[in-house]
Amino acid sequence: MKTLKTFNVSPMLPKALEPLKDLAYNVWWAWDNDAQDIFVRIDPDAWEKSHHNPVKTLSTVSKERFNELAKDDAFLASMERVNSRFHDYISAKGWFTEHYKKKALSVAYFSLEFGLTESLPIYSGGLGILAGDHLKAASDLALPLVGVGLLYRCGYFSQSLNREGWQVETYNENDWSMLPVTKVLDAHGNPLAVSVEFPDGNVVANIWRVDVGRVPLYLLDTNIPENSQAMREITGQLYAGDRELRIRQELLLGVGGMRALKAMGIEPTVCHMNEGHAAFLAIERICQAMEAGHLNFDEASEATAAGNVFTTHTPVPAGNDEFAPDLLLRYLRPWQGRVQLDDRAFLGLGRRDINNNAELFCMTVLAIKLSAYRNGVSRLHGHVSQGMWQPLYKDVPVDDVPITSVTNGVHLRTWISRDMAVLYDRYIGPDWQYACGENSIWSRVDNIPDEELWRAHERRRERLVTFSRKRLVSQYERRAAPQADVQAASEVLQSKALTIGFARRFATYKRGTLLLRNLDRLEKILSNSEHPVQIVMAGKAHPRDDAGKELIKEIQKQIWNRPALKGRFIFIEDYDMYVARRLVQGVDIWLNTPRRPLEASGTSGMKASANGVLNLSILDGWWCEAYERDPECGWAIGNGTEYSDTNYQDEIEANSIYDLLEREIVPLFYHRSADGLPREWIAKMKRSLRTINPIFSSARMVEEYTERAYIPVQEYYAGLQKNDFAGAKELSAWKQRVKGLWSGLKIDNIEATIPKEAAVGDKIPVEIAVNLNNLSPEEIQVELIYGSVDALGELISNKQQVVVPLKESKDGKAVYSGAICCNQAGRMGFSVRILPHNAKLREPLDMTLVLWA
Repeated sequence: MKTLKTFNVSPMLPKALEPLKDLAYNVWWAWDNDAQDIFVRIDPDAWEKSHHNPVKTLSTVSKERFNELAKDDAFLASMERVNSRFHDYISAKGWFTEHYKKKALSVAYFSLEFGLTESLPIYSGGLGILAGDHLKAASDLALPLVGVGLLYRCGYFSQSLNREGWQVETYNENDWSMLPVTKVLDAHGNPLAVSVEFPDGNVVANIWRVDVGRVPLYLLDTNIPENSQAMREITGQLYAGDRELRIRQELLLGVGGMRALKAMGIEPTVCHMNEGHAAFLAIERICQAMEAGHLNFDEASEATAAGNVFTTHTPVPAGNDEFAPDLLLRYLRPWQGRVQLDDRAFLGLGRRDINNNAELFCMTVLAIKLSAYRNGVSRLHGHVSQGMWQPLYKDVPVDDVPITSVTNGVHLRTWISRDMAVLYDRYIGPDWQYACGENSIWSRVDNIPDEELWRAHERRRERLVTFSRKRLVSQYERRAAPQADVQAASEVLQSKALTIGFARRFATYKRGTLLLRNLDRLEKILSNSEHPVQIVMAGKAHPRDDAGKELIKEIQKQIWNRPALKGRFIFIEDYDMYVARRLVQGVDIWLNTPRRPLEASGTSGMKASANGVLNLSILDGWWCEAYERDPECGWAIGNGTEYSDTNYQDEIEANSIYDLLEREIVPLFYHRSADGLPREWIAKMKRSLRTINPIFSSARMVEEYTERAYIPVQEYYAGLQKNDFAGAKELSAWKQRVKGLWSGLKIDNIEATIPKEAAVGDKIPVEIAVNLNNLSPEEIQVELIYGSVDALGELISNKQQVVVPLKESKDGKAVYSGAICCNQAGRMGFSVRILPHNAKLREPLDMTLVLWA
């Protein structure tokens, strides 16, 4: 039955307890153990039943209980301590204020999902968790940043497995009145709304706010009476529906997000697109600039792309959203009209080849073309991305494609156990969560007594065993398993056994069943009575990924059908942030088995490492960098080889896992000193903490984005905006002129006095004569590229690249004079190229004008 009206009823808190509401409505509590304790003390059962949601906890507590707490001096003192620390945190200056006092920076961070806490299910996996950690670190550092996303009525799905082991999805509706979100209101107290044009009429979205420490996250919601049922479903579910629903969601995120910021009076100088989902913001930003500054498309795209940052997260081609041209044009016609481009030019914004009428419109291509800074999420992924998107940069070698990398990091306070936090506070210092980089205070890890570190770790393993038993019993009872199976589930795992954790999205390239390749060998490892080993797995497959679901089914089949695996190998359903914390805090080994180089970064191993867990991983994503820094901080599966025969690769790498477990990992774990401690294992734990925590934290990541992307991009953007976009107009006109003249530019002659035998330290002079074709000598940049040469005459990756200075110019010709420095022995070679040059040009290669000798 439909209701006439709806309204919210808020809990009535006694005056003494009013600080609880402020604490509940800022997800700062999600990374503060003492704040969580406050809500647990109110009502432990309500806290658990609410899925660790303080707003719902407060809403379900009786008036009598509140009255009791209002008279409880101990509770009030604890609450006041937490509240005081919370307000100190909010008002503190922070890293950005101290380092960039006069920078007028305003960053808007767009993402289709945000993983902040398990009780706010608007995330699916790694991309969202990374976005949530980005916001938390920005808050810690007092970075002037806002988040922009969508408010999903159902969020991502809950997972259960049926008796055959097949994944079943259940979508639960979110009750926003019971979550830490508030509706943004206009000056008259009405819900603030924005609209976006769709082919069948405008869609209207309200704006909600989540406070993430000092950072606001704004979420758009179309589930309002003003919209048709189809339009209300735009924010119905995350990653559901067909391509038409996806383009609607991405238009709402990019266009609606920009309009929401404008409606709230927020004018970002930098827009950060976390994946290509948000790339339509670049087109909306161009439209706004054209209308505000009376610019043409070229001028406006120069002015706005200067302020865009794009992060790509996937080396898997299918992970880059593409739309059919007719679908794209049907939805983007209003913007096409505003920018005044024909079909070919407009579709070309999202195509590798603007002349290929059959090519789909790719959101990653759009983001790359309309951004000033682009990056992958690990060093290896940066290189892979350069190769993937090299077709956008004609005549540019792969290594020179202007895509760099900022390796991901994790928000340490969110992911470490209370036991580890206590040790860090005591032995490293209260600011350990902000300490990052090479010369950090993490060397103080050695001050932690071995006994204390090991006991803290053992407590977490014991709690993981208890948690696993409860979850497994619940799983078996839900699927009406025989009582004997339920009883067996209550006795799984051993609290002292070496425990391996594996949890992630079950995509085929992550190879969740690699460990099962030789079941006889695996059984032998797990069933060793003297040195037992056990495995805890978790993870969801995408609802439409049947191949991923088959992997989960295969794991369940083997667990159920092989007696030697029962009780030693378990699969926990409904993987979320809560389950993730339990696993990364409680296991001894974190296993990661992606097919290199398809893991862009991965962050679960970083979370595990922060808790003293050792990594056993393929050399892919972030682990390449960590293992290179210190091979003693964990174990590598294989040697980084990339195989064409995937079956052979699986065989080699599965055997590598078994070998490492049998010969190194298990013996090291069970080798105890006279006092019963695994001293060598503990030393490895400390080595991992020293190596990984200061580098692979979100504090380091956000500082790096600020220094390498946000500040330079903001300055570039401001320079082009100044004096009514004078810089953008000038640069646009200059580019058009150079493009018109470039084909006539010629290298007339290159003179290099090369001796028969050069010695290390020699300099070989080189002169390049250029026919300028009406360009000035200052409008080109002549580069000398030299270094070691392979057998085919190709320069290899350690090449030198130097700008050759102008020697003289006359009558449309110029001579540039430089030298090759023979800084190494062996076979060397050189080449010459010319690029456009302009002081206002941030990246010359973006013009895709390269003249090679």
